[in-house]
Amino acid sequence: MKKSLLTLFALAAGALLTRADTLVIKGSDTLGAKLVPQLAEEFKAQHPGTAFNIAAEGSTTGIAKAKGVNFKETIVAYDGIAAIVNAANPIKGLTKKQVEQIFTGDVTDWSAVGGSGGKISVYTRNTSSGTYSEFKELAMKKRDYSPDSQKMAGNEQIASEVSKNPNGVGYVGLAYTKASGIKVVAIDGAVPSKESVLGKAYPYARPTFYYTNGEPTGVAKEFVDFTISDAGQKIVEQVGFVPIK
Repeated sequence: MKKSLLTLFALAAGALLTRADTLVIKGSDTLGAKLVPQLAEEFKAQHPGTAFNIAAEGSTTGIAKAKGVNFKETIVAYDGIAAIVNAANPIKGLTKKQVEQIFTGDVTDWSAVGGSGGKISVYTRNTSSGTYSEFKELAMKKRDYSPDSQKMAGNEQIASEVSKNPNGVGYVGLAYTKASGIKVVAIDGAVPSKESVLGKAYPYARPTFYYTNGEPTGVAKEFVDFTISDAGQKIVEQVGFVPIK
């Protein structure tokens, strides 16, 4: 059975796609943990004989497999990186400056940002994650994370740790904000939603992409086309991302 490689990036889901019976998908956890598997299941139902091998291990793992290719990007969905705290935390909102201070370690106690007190526990993605880098750019003025921050493998792991720690704070993609035990914090009064992401009112909004090695062909093109079709975009919205149409 032939294989083609679909590489997913966190800020960008990337794809190296050629005609094949199997799409080997490697890269972004943000897209690869929830959205791509559901797209793949629907695509397989319509294209019997097509198989998927999905490894959502972080954007840089996909980039490492994509050296020397002629990237063509296709926007497949929009996302908002949500700042989350434990559901019991009285904090409802933060300013962009406060977010920067928390994640860089300038502020280490909740009392400094209007909370009831307690040492802040910061949870981030690991260094193989594109979201790890993109949050630094969007929220931290490219500064380094707090040396005490704890690195997690994926969005679900961050949500799980924050749900168990009353002093925890982290960030997840929009599709992961319904996890139990957490709540989304407004940033300068805005929370991530379809409207705030598309209208750019939310400061940590971003597009996500597939990347192909030039123009995709064969089953690769069919999967890209399906993702951005009305049917694919319906799945995008059902999973929790913001559709492009």
